Amino acid sequence: VQLQASGGGLVQAGGSLRLSCAASGRTFSNCAMGWFRQAPGKEREFVAAISRGGGNTYYADSVKGRSTISRDNAENTLYLQMNSLKPDDTAVYYCAARDSPSYWYTEAAYDYWGQGTLVTVSS
Repeated sequence: VQLQASGGGLVQAGGSLRLSCAASGRTFSNCAMGWFRQAPGKEREFVAAISRGGGNTYYADSVKGRSTISRDNAENTLYLQMNSLKPDDTAVYYCAARDSPSYWYTEAAYDYWGQGTLVTVSS
């Protein structure tokens, strides 16, 4: 599956952004999906994941309560709504797909990756 992330940008602390990830080339609805991020000088880390049907979600503690992952299987699109953004949220955000109905939170569990979209949160 090919993944194209978008929606990143520059936002002030406390603001919101919605990231999108458009999927093509494979049945999107068969894949669990995840968002990961990589801050400058740091390793890539898990952000959120969703099962293939959208009924189950899982969040990293760092974004729990401030972010919502969702998907539209009819539109082959994954979303990440991020609110109350902090400077620590500054990173390149990647979407990833997993050939499984169940989500997981490790990079190795995902088979396909998008190119990333940069989110910069100013203080």
